[in-house]
Amino acid sequence: MTRYLEIAETLAAELADSAPGTKVASEPELAHRFGVGRASARAALQELEHRLLVRRVQGAGTFVNSRIDYVISRSRLPSWHATVAAAGATPRSVVRAADRVAMPAPIAERLERRPGDPVHRVVREFYINELLAGFNEEWVPVDVVADLDLALHAVDSIDLVLRQMGKVLPVRAWCRVSLDVPPPVVTRELRIEASTMVYLIESLSRDADSGRALMCNNGWTRADAVRMVVEMTDQ
Repeated sequence: MTRYLEIAETLAAELADSAPGTKVASEPELAHRFGVGRASARAALQELEHRLLVRRVQGAGTFVNSRIDYVISRSRLPSWHATVAAAGATPRSVVRAADRVAMPAPIAERLERRPGDPVHRVVREFYINELLAGFNEEWVPVDVVADLDLALHAVDSIDLVLRQMGKVLPVRAWCRVSLDVPPPVVTRELRIEASTMVYLIESLSRDADSGRALMCNNGWTRADAVRMVVEMTDQ
């Protein structure tokens, strides 16, 4: 067996008992421990990364990884926080931007509004068990919730804000999931290498009672953070 694979097998066995988020030894530390060059140490970490056993965060290091089942279903709330919590993990989001803007034509078409209508554009980072997992852009018409930008200072979940302040019942109406290389801005935000494949989740939520379009979403999620599960059920 190639030396770097031997090192990877040893580390995989050791990391099996480590908690998710535990920092893994650096390339120089591994090279010293196993008496190999930096290239072999790097190859061993890359092998563990390919197996999704660790995740490498630019500027921070390498950490023990744990993936959750991210379940997309019509019968489940169209909410990142609720979906992550249902998988037994701890969700957290950070609002990077929350602005009222004129609705772009592609978003207006999806939300069944007129181009130029006022809309909330919310950009957020998402964390699972305090590890960066996603970067989302969400659009909510101002006529659904006027003060969404203010509410997000106190409440993490847009779904919860829509229910409590908008008096609506969001349900997932449409969703598309693909695996792709993200644009440079997302690569930077997710702290991944330019060639890394991630999930792109595009979705639309409607009010269960009126059928009115409430929110559309374009979200990029690290494939080393989740297993994407799509449930199809009879209506």
